[in-house]
Amino acid sequence: MDAPSAHEATAAIREAFVSAHGFQPWGIFSAPGRVNLIGEHVDYNGGTVVPLALPHRTYVAVSPRADGVVRAASAQENGGAESVSLSQLTPGSLSGWLTYVAGVPWAMSQAGLAGGDDGQIAPGAEILVDSAVPLGAGLSSSAALECSVALAVDSLCTRDHPERDLLAATDEGRGRLAAACIRAENEIAGANTGGMDQSISLRAHEGSVLTIDCRDFSSRPISIDIAGAGLALLVIDTRAPHRLADGQYAHRRSGCDAAAKALDVPTLRDVLPEDITEADLSTAFETWENTLRRGEVVIPEGHDADSLTGLVRHVWTEVFRVEQCKTLFSSNVAAENPAWLRLGELLDASHASLRDDYQVSCPELDLAVDAAREAGALGARMTGGGFGGSAIALVRAEDVAAVASAVDQQFRAAGFNRPAFLEAVPSEAARRDV
Repeated sequence: MDAPSAHEATAAIREAFVSAHGFQPWGIFSAPGRVNLIGEHVDYNGGTVVPLALPHRTYVAVSPRADGVVRAASAQENGGAESVSLSQLTPGSLSGWLTYVAGVPWAMSQAGLAGGDDGQIAPGAEILVDSAVPLGAGLSSSAALECSVALAVDSLCTRDHPERDLLAATDEGRGRLAAACIRAENEIAGANTGGMDQSISLRAHEGSVLTIDCRDFSSRPISIDIAGAGLALLVIDTRAPHRLADGQYAHRRSGCDAAAKALDVPTLRDVLPEDITEADLSTAFETWENTLRRGEVVIPEGHDADSLTGLVRHVWTEVFRVEQCKTLFSSNVAAENPAWLRLGELLDASHASLRDDYQVSCPELDLAVDAAREAGALGARMTGGGFGGSAIALVRAEDVAAVASAVDQQFRAAGFNRPAFLEAVPSEAARRDV
């Protein structure tokens, strides 16, 4: 599935906005979806993640309102426009897709980012949404929506308060916008996510992956010329149901939190040193086993010692895989370069860990990974929260069509929904388009 060009997307949403309202939008903003190369389920455990922004974006056309009301409609939603007064919005007072829109100006107001006097409420707005980020594919369509709205609200606030600096103008300011989006998703949308998605959508660099240390959300772009190496990163949308709000995400997070508490550290990442070796992993596992043996772990409901050990093992080995991955990237190397082969091995190991230890895969994801590997992929793994969504496969450029065809055939044979495919090309961050 190819992403529409910026010109095509902005023209389409402008036309739709004028059709709905009878006047031109004040501005059009967009933000990308993301795919995580490696570092899954470690963001809320203090680890480092390695995502990249997709060329597929969510666009919002906006015009200001003077009454503090956010009124939004989406090309992807039926039922017309929905609205809420920002002065009346509180955690738990709203449900549905509008929470991802209205939660952003609410969180910006709560954080004092709206400009003017302390306690200033962000301006209301008419908002029309149109997205090319596949919904339910685990590619952060919700974060793309939040971040495009964040840029719009940021610009509206500066319009109302010219003395206010545009937060989107600096990486530090974009980090503050990301924090507001994270708060919006956690408190208004009620999805307990870790923050990687908003950070990459707002802070991505075209042509690079972004390493994000989720302890302090510091980031560093690393140039990665996948195409120059004769390779492609193929995203396989399994079209299986993908839901993070059904308790599975929170269940695993509670287990990780319990393990960290038993080990007397803020997060599981804090058990390991900065420069990790296999010996460090062995020492950490020994410490964990001893802590269990002494009965010092309060095991949450729904968990047992074995399931907690699996969670801990995944987090620590995934953190180690990320550190190994960070050393591999170099531009303009042949596909046969050992660094790319090693990256494929790390992807394979990550999937096995997510499947067996963290237990967040599903039959569709496993089949996508296995079929891609059998068809010649250098490596593959599920990406995103799991329980559906997408897988990624590192493939030689000339093999993309063959790998996609092989996956499609095996899905048909298994009676699964037909998968969809897109190529992950490291793209730019959220921006103002018009």
